[in-house]
Amino acid sequence: MAEPTNAEIQERFESAGGNLESDVLAELQSIMRLHSIDVEELWYKWESYSMKMGSDDLKLNIETARALKKDVQDGLERDSRSKQHLQSNKRAVATPRSAASNGDVFGILDGLVPNTPRPGSTKRASGNAKRKFETPSMSRVKAEPASSPPEFKTPYKPGEHTGAAVSFHDRKNVGQVVEVLNDHLKVPEQPIAPFSEPRIKLTANSDMKKLSYKPMAMKSSEASEILDDKIDEFMQLIQAHHKLDDSEFGSAASQSTSEIVAVGRIASDSLSGKLNASSLVLETSRRMGAGLRIPLKVDALPGFQFFPGQIVAMKGINASGENFAVSEILEAPLLPGAASTPAGLEAHIQRLRGGPDAMDSDSDPAPLSIILGAGPYTADDNLDFEPLHALCSQAADSYADALILTGPFLDIDHPLIATGDFDLPEEAMSEPDTATMLTVFKYLISPAFIQLVAANPHVTILLIPSVKDVINKHVSWPQEPFPRKDLGLPKSVKIIGNPMTLSLNEIAVGVSSQDILTELRSSEVTGGKLKKSSVLARLPTYLIEQRNFFPLFPPVDRESLPKTGAASGIPTGAMLDTSYLKLGEMINVRPDILIVPSALPPFAKVVEGVLVVNPGYLSKRKAAGTYTKMTIMPASLTDEDRGSSVLAHKVFERARVDIIRI
Repeated sequence: MAEPTNAEIQERFESAGGNLESDVLAELQSIMRLHSIDVEELWYKWESYSMKMGSDDLKLNIETARALKKDVQDGLERDSRSKQHLQSNKRAVATPRSAASNGDVFGILDGLVPNTPRPGSTKRASGNAKRKFETPSMSRVKAEPASSPPEFKTPYKPGEHTGAAVSFHDRKNVGQVVEVLNDHLKVPEQPIAPFSEPRIKLTANSDMKKLSYKPMAMKSSEASEILDDKIDEFMQLIQAHHKLDDSEFGSAASQSTSEIVAVGRIASDSLSGKLNASSLVLETSRRMGAGLRIPLKVDALPGFQFFPGQIVAMKGINASGENFAVSEILEAPLLPGAASTPAGLEAHIQRLRGGPDAMDSDSDPAPLSIILGAGPYTADDNLDFEPLHALCSQAADSYADALILTGPFLDIDHPLIATGDFDLPEEAMSEPDTATMLTVFKYLISPAFIQLVAANPHVTILLIPSVKDVINKHVSWPQEPFPRKDLGLPKSVKIIGNPMTLSLNEIAVGVSSQDILTELRSSEVTGGKLKKSSVLARLPTYLIEQRNFFPLFPPVDRESLPKTGAASGIPTGAMLDTSYLKLGEMINVRPDILIVPSALPPFAKVVEGVLVVNPGYLSKRKAAGTYTKMTIMPASLTDEDRGSSVLAHKVFERARVDIIRI
């Protein structure tokens, strides 16, 4: 791996401390050399370390750089001790593996926020004594809420303020741009008035009716057939793409001295522990290999990157009958890129101008302005939803064309929602005995959208539910939209499925509120020379290659995910309904834009011709978060283009993406 220059480090860490001193740069270079990581991976570790320290604006200086170095080294030593412990206690037939003994996803987030005792809590000290050696999780806290657009404030109780949370009003670096993609594209001046009509034509490319299945009614026979069919379908794709004959395929579990092409699903040889190179097995389909699993030997590969549930095609030999020695991994064909006819693109360009009767029909139309936000939308210590109101104010002031928000909106893992220990505004208490969580949504969240539509009447607002939304009775993923009845939402708000593929004019957009990136990050196993060394570029590639919004199977155990602020600290998890995983597949084409909210650092990257965006969470547990503003220039057509049958959209070339602190 080529050693990164100081200029590359300066550019990536600009938001962490401005112009870095030479001794800080030397310390960062030392960390990368010691642990063989690139700038992107180092930035990821810095973001995780900042989260661990509970600071949203931790400055990078020589002291914090040395502390980061020590933290990375400590995490490495913990992993090493875990491996030694497991290997010393394993049975004779067990496969060695690495596993984090503390159940932490990243190995560096344990003890995210220590509990702070409150006055009067000493009575419970003896009951908690037996848990003092566990990783502490943040218990419910309440801080005095700062001013926010709604009149109602959640109650402040003296003595319950830990002092660690930062009120939204006192947040720092408001409006700071964290990352920019395509900064050569200039952002035009904001319109002086809202547009006279909607500039977006919304088209659903997924059938939302299919998402209205009955959850919690999964049959094991149906689930196994779905998993089996996926392998057989993938084999057909591989055969057509590589022009292979039927005789070249075989079962990896069958002993043979002939080289074959085997297709199957990556799995681990044990239910416990993290996947590693020694525990890799290939799960065959019932048609091709009787559903058997065979250990994989990948020593001959120059590099590999696997995760549980990944469907792969491999060339190799099973000479001994005990393992399948892999010599080559066959590349999977990608879905075609999104494209439109020249006439269709002309119609969308005309819509951006304001229709055929627009006065400035000969000038270039104003670009599309799309704002992305991801829940949670309020901090752990209140239900004021100040970040949501601030984001809606941004959409109103800039006359954005679209506001796309992913759940959770009322997060079941929020400490106050989990306990029910909060008050509603007076206007919601006319009939207190009939108040439900729909009432909470109507009086605490809907006002933000009502104010936005009043200021920007033709904005398109899309809400994508989450399995963590307490108002949604459909608790599994893939997930149908939650009903809008009794929510008090304006007509401009549209609630769509999770996941969903849709078109905004010609632009194909894929969106899912599941945090698949975090789960893939903690589940993948890599080795040798990788096709993509950057983890934030590698993870979305899995989704695009597997043609699925959630290709991981089985999902990560809930107890291994980042802790929540609720009493148990255990998050909701993926909540997959295996029988309906086919509804989570990408349809027909690769999306132009793929929106995948995650707890990982926010980013915008072009991966396989797809603009992948993680807007970050709008509100972190104890501080404000980030959102994304996309400025998409209209397509430009030459005379040669007008003579073509279809034209690729190439949105990644004409879209500027700004990730901004709220």
